[in-house]
Amino acid sequence: MHRNVRHGRIGWVRSARVVLDDDRGLLLWIARDSPVAHEVTEAGLGMRAMPFAEWITSSYRLAQGRWNGPPVLKFLPTGAAHSVWWFRDGQGRFSNWYVNLEEPGVRWDDGPVAGVDMVDQDLDVVVRPDHSWEWKDEEEFLERLAFPDDYWVADEKAVRAEGERVIALAEAGAFPFDGTWCDFTPPAEWGIPDELPPGWDRPPVR
Repeated sequence: MHRNVRHGRIGWVRSARVVLDDDRGLLLWIARDSPVAHEVTEAGLGMRAMPFAEWITSSYRLAQGRWNGPPVLKFLPTGAAHSVWWFRDGQGRFSNWYVNLEEPGVRWDDGPVAGVDMVDQDLDVVVRPDHSWEWKDEEEFLERLAFPDDYWVADEKAVRAEGERVIALAEAGAFPFDGTWCDFTPPAEWGIPDELPPGWDRPPVR
């Protein structure tokens, strides 16, 4: 379970397959239609459907659904304040990297179900195959920083510094922006679970 935590609450959950787990970090595969859950208001609206000032005064619940985005490979480098995602196009071909700035993940293992919890810091970087890049979700980041008592990001400068550090790797074509895993194909026998397993919503470890 790859989970985003906001002030001790689960923001979203994505079921994933472990591709690799070594000294470099954890590599996860999220197939299209994988079972997921995300936080919504009682009316069923997500955080992006309203101003942040309204969201923080709402009551919430976790709604289960399916991953309707493209298949994605996620690499969580050991101890790093970011993850790198490989996005695919409609034909399953690599389209771009996505740097998700986040607090380092904390793992948990309950036996039948295991996962990693992180705090998504919202500001992201899109890196194209030619290693050009752009910041993403900067307006949302700035909007939420205006509410320091309610926002889960405390240090804007640290988030931007981490982004700039990873951007330098991308511009240099260094790992993991060197073509590694761009041609990854999941084994044909990997199925998609019917639903999230019991324990997916266990209390966050963060």
